[in-house]
Amino acid sequence: MQLGDMTRDPKVLLQGARNLLPEVVRLRRQIHRHPEIGLALPRTQGAIIEALGDLNLQITTGKQLSSVVAVLEGRSPGHTVLLRADMDALKMQEATGLEYASETDGIMHACGHDCHTAMLVGAARLLASHREHITGRVIFAFQPGEEGYAGARLMIEEGLLERYGAPDAAFAIHLSPRAPSGEIFTRAGPLMAGAGMFKILVKGRGGHPAEPHHAIDPIPIAAEIVLALQSYVTRRVKAFEPAVVTVTAIQAGSHDLGAIPGSATLTGTIRAISEETRMRLFSAVRELAAHIASGHEAEADIKIDPGYPPVVNDPGVVETVAEVSRGLVGKEHFRLLPTPIMPSEDFSYILQRVPGAMAFLGASPAGEGPVADVHSPHLILNEDSMAVGAALHAAVALHWLRG
Repeated sequence: MQLGDMTRDPKVLLQGARNLLPEVVRLRRQIHRHPEIGLALPRTQGAIIEALGDLNLQITTGKQLSSVVAVLEGRSPGHTVLLRADMDALKMQEATGLEYASETDGIMHACGHDCHTAMLVGAARLLASHREHITGRVIFAFQPGEEGYAGARLMIEEGLLERYGAPDAAFAIHLSPRAPSGEIFTRAGPLMAGAGMFKILVKGRGGHPAEPHHAIDPIPIAAEIVLALQSYVTRRVKAFEPAVVTVTAIQAGSHDLGAIPGSATLTGTIRAISEETRMRLFSAVRELAAHIASGHEAEADIKIDPGYPPVVNDPGVVETVAEVSRGLVGKEHFRLLPTPIMPSEDFSYILQRVPGAMAFLGASPAGEGPVADVHSPHLILNEDSMAVGAALHAAVALHWLRG
């Protein structure tokens, strides 16, 4: 198979990925059985390095985190494309009953990162087998710590975007269990929200519930803050700039019915498609909480973790994804999303610096009945979709390299 065959007929590339699927599935199940969380993923890192070992790639590992970067150099200089997969799991007890279920108590791959990693290894194998026909460079970035640890930012700090040559384009895939297996979808511009977290400690004064006037009850103050945050979003944020502020937990007092507590704690998340709106919401949370508490002679200690910025796709790269996707799976299995979605992803840090895109790949399991979404202990994914994912990674890279 020549490079021209692959770029002119992506279905030839897809067939190559299907031939590799048993190997990709084996790697995915190996990683799934032994999940790791956070930035230190030594077992996963070792599995990736072993899987790439015979491909004659330049491989480096991270210092602050267990990342793997593998570089494929073509026959001559040209464009550089970065392909990224996240590799960390979640603190969750698996409840799928699969024969390759997690063997680590309280940790499972509940977001498909095991599949993302295996697909990218498959793409590396696919492209490396045709190295002599490739002009340019492909950077395969395997990233720990997507689930709240900003692993992408740390890899950037360690030189991901300079050390191996500045990428001309970047691409990543996220599996979607609720979409038909093999379907590809994305959009130009904002794709996913930026998300942050807040913690508000309302400091009042405890007392007897029979004499609340001698206390400063933090519970109604906390309730007032909750309502103010909801009102702010509906009345101060543009209706066409999606934003969500959600209080996810309130903690105050104990089961002692004879005491007003001295403090109450609220925690929650802030999500917005616009980075400007997200920053404004951070300020609003601080100001509203502080002023409401002060109005009741209480204090508010506010901490905000800014989290990840929004995922914003480059229109030109999305056009490339659309073109190669239609060639791979047919026009009927590719679609452009009309609106962004509100989850977040730290691939956004790379997209702030490199023109690129993220796309979703359907991986709905076969059979009838309700389908568990990502971050569920019951998540099951259709492994056949990984052939499409590996081929899509390779097809996007080849499209940019031929340019």
